[in-house]
Amino acid sequence: MSSINRQVSRWTVLRAVEHRLLIQKKWFASILMFGIGNPTIYLLSIGLGIGSLVDSNTTGVDGVKYLTFLAPALLASAAIQSAMTETMFPVMAGFIWAKTFFGIRSTPISGKQMANGVWISAILQVTFTTGIYWIILWLFGAMDHKGSWLSLFTACLGGLAVGAVLLWIASVIDHDDGFLAIINRFVLMPMFLFSGTFYPLAVLPLYVRWLGWISPLWHSTELGRWVSYGHSVSGRLIVIHFLYLFLWIALGLKLAQARFEKRLAK
Repeated sequence: MSSINRQVSRWTVLRAVEHRLLIQKKWFASILMFGIGNPTIYLLSIGLGIGSLVDSNTTGVDGVKYLTFLAPALLASAAIQSAMTETMFPVMAGFIWAKTFFGIRSTPISGKQMANGVWISAILQVTFTTGIYWIILWLFGAMDHKGSWLSLFTACLGGLAVGAVLLWIASVIDHDDGFLAIINRFVLMPMFLFSGTFYPLAVLPLYVRWLGWISPLWHSTELGRWVSYGHSVSGRLIVIHFLYLFLWIALGLKLAQARFEKRLAK
């Protein structure tokens, strides 16, 4: 009997994933427009607009045309936006707005499984929206180098690194009080601006360059440029990039699981 119970418990997390997917289905059009629309605007305005000026007056950036340089950063940014949508809003709704997590907890689904369910649904959403955006970039000729498809993996890795930490942070919040606006304006926006997205990080003065060094977006973008067009990165730094992103994922997910368990045990 205990073996059967363990089997049931192991697969119960899929019910939490199913719950999230059914909700995503209702908001599919909005999720798609938000996850792809914003980066596409940057692609058209900066990648093609400003990019044409850069290419016509210089030899490009990092040895390639500007759009090719920009594309991995846009892909990673799209992954982060998608991860934020799926890790913050559902948690705020589950604990504060609709309080659905407390109702779900009355079933055999544990707090840890709910955290894992949100996390797995985030993986699915990030992979889906980032994959579509990669196709858009490819159609514009920004991903025509051999191996550029691997930037899908590095972008998703960056998105999920941020998503794991946001999953934990959102589970800590007891009252909204403009929290989402604060995260957008004082965390995600500076990350977008100071992570070597539009220009190499090395051109920034040292006193702000450290913002890029601690940003998962920069680590993901550097890896994306490396696999896409052969951006020069040392082997030691490649290992650091991967370890840093995996550390964010492991730490954020572990803290989120513990917080879900504690908050739903009350």
